Amino acid sequence: MASTTNQSNAGAEHQWDLMRASFDGDWQGVTTWYGRESAGMDLTRGQSDPAGSMYAISFSDANTGLWHGTGLRFASNGERKFPLQKHNYNLSNNCWHFQDTAGQSSLEMDGSAGRAGHEINFFTSRSRSMIIALYQWQEEYGMVLQSLAATPFRCQRACVDPVRDGPDSQQNLFQAIAGWPGMEQELRPGKWPENAPPKRPIAGFASRSFQKHDVNGYFADNLMCSVPGSLHQGPFDLNFGCMLSAKSFVHLIIEYDEKHQLTRWVERRYQPTMEG
Repeated sequence: MASTTNQSNAGAEHQWDLMRASFDGDWQGVTTWYGRESAGMDLTRGQSDPAGSMYAISFSDANTGLWHGTGLRFASNGERKFPLQKHNYNLSNNCWHFQDTAGQSSLEMDGSAGRAGHEINFFTSRSRSMIIALYQWQEEYGMVLQSLAATPFRCQRACVDPVRDGPDSQQNLFQAIAGWPGMEQELRPGKWPENAPPKRPIAGFASRSFQKHDVNGYFADNLMCSVPGSLHQGPFDLNFGCMLSAKSFVHLIIEYDEKHQLTRWVERRYQPTMEG
C-alpha cells in the first residue's frame, strides 16, 4: 500500500511540474466565442472583445504560484485570482498534462451536474493555443454543445511569437498531413505516471480518425475540433487538434464510456517523418 501511495504522489508531483513548465507566463490573446443558434452551432460568426484577456501565471517557488486572469468573460468585473499550491493541486483529477498539451476536463458528462466543459491547450515555444468546449443539460435534448471558444495566446515575457500561418481550411490541412506517421500517449484520471507515459507508433494520419462528429470547427492558430452537437447513449469521444508548424500536428482525444464517465486522454503527434 505504501508503495502504491508513493507512486501516486510521485505521479501527481510530475503533473504539477509539467503544469509549471507549460503555464508559467503572461499569456495575452483575444478569445473568439461561437454559440448555439436555433438551427444548431454557428461557427461562421464569432464574438470577441478586441481588448483581449491576460492570464498571468507565476510561481514564487517550486511549490507555490498565483493565477491572475483579467478580461475574463465569466468572472466578476472580468478579473479573478486564485493561489496555486503543490500540496492541494488537482485533487479532483480533472486537470491533465502531457509534455506540451494540457488542460482540464469534466470527468462526467451524464448531465448530473447540469453542465460540463473542456479546456485544451497546445503549447509550442512561447505560444499557447487554447480551445474550449462547453456543454449544458437541456430537458428536451439532454447534454448539448452550448459554445466553443478559441484563443491564440502569446507570452508577453519573452520575444512574442508571430501569427501562425496555416492552410485556409480544415480540409486543406487534412490533405497536407495525410499519411503522416504518428506516436500516441495516454493518461487516465487519477492514475498519473511518475514519468512521461510510453509512446506507441500509430497508423498514418487519415481525416476519418479526426472528423467523426457533426460539429467540425477550424479556428485561429490552426485550432480545430470535431465534437458531437448533442450526446446520445453509449460511449463517445471528443476530438481537438492544432497544426503547430509545417511539420507538427497534434490530435487530442477525450474518451468517455457508456455511462459518460471520462476514461482517458489520448495525445497523438504527427510529423512528416518521426525524426523531423
